[in-house]
Amino acid sequence: MVGRMHAMTLQHVGEPLALVERPDPEPGQGEVRVKVAACGVCRTDLHVVDGELPNPKLPVVPGHEIVGRVDLIGSGVADLKVGMRVGIPWLGSTCGVCPYCRAGRENLCDRPLFTGYTRDGGYASHVVADARFVVALPASGDDVATAPLLCAGLIGWRSLKIAGDGKRIGFYGFGAAAHIIAQVAVWQGRDIYAFTRPGDTAAQAFAKKLGAVWAGDADQTPPEPLDCAIIYAPVGALVPAALRAVRKGGRVVCAGIHMSDVPRFPYSILWEERELKSVANLTRADGVEFFDVVPQVKIKTHTVPYPLSRANEALSDLRNGQLQGAAVLLP
Repeated sequence: MVGRMHAMTLQHVGEPLALVERPDPEPGQGEVRVKVAACGVCRTDLHVVDGELPNPKLPVVPGHEIVGRVDLIGSGVADLKVGMRVGIPWLGSTCGVCPYCRAGRENLCDRPLFTGYTRDGGYASHVVADARFVVALPASGDDVATAPLLCAGLIGWRSLKIAGDGKRIGFYGFGAAAHIIAQVAVWQGRDIYAFTRPGDTAAQAFAKKLGAVWAGDADQTPPEPLDCAIIYAPVGALVPAALRAVRKGGRVVCAGIHMSDVPRFPYSILWEERELKSVANLTRADGVEFFDVVPQVKIKTHTVPYPLSRANEALSDLRNGQLQGAAVLLP
């Protein structure tokens, strides 16, 4: 007998998600089906829903911070078993043959698929995933607390690596990713400078609680020049602000998949060998590295749970800056 699953589905860009019922998906060759226990709500989901990322697969089930248990295995899958606790991240599949894949840079694959964007994601009771891109997780653990690690954590980890090993590091936007990576940075012995929306004293207090040595408005100048800065907020106007905040030879990393236009700025704030870089997606190696670090740091995620049927409310709260930490959907 074929089971029935529930999913919050994007039918048309810019419209609210619709709760639908459909037959349980069947995994094909090289795929597994996962019963979703929790799915984080990521800012990238907003970019998909709001049409800021082009050409989503419609209708599509958003969500790519997925934690669950394998409940059905397709042919040709040898290293995953029914009942295993797993995570499913943003990068859902790659071609394996383009120059980027062959060079070990699968995050830049020419023909990728992305979970919750070009293949169905985790705003659902079940999801099918390419077994090669599923992350094995410890058998026990808090599913809600783990979910944000699958993107906010992974992209945060990659952005931290790209930022380099500078002692004084700035985080522009102190949401899901920054609150996770701040804990890693403190563990590494760095000094954190947190930049928030002007007047957001709650977020600034939250940052200081997590170990920031300074927290202020995004348009403020930090008390000392930064060695590096990561921009998590999708606001292009923060690029010149961050360049002005870093020292000579400093680096600014744009960590989002989408950002509003960067305004014109004088060459003088880029000069003196400052660098501006971006982060694109992630690799499976990032996942291995990060989930090895998680228990060492003892990362604690701050989450706000919502039932699956309230996914639109969770997205709205994220859009309006009403969350501290990360929203997580429970099917």
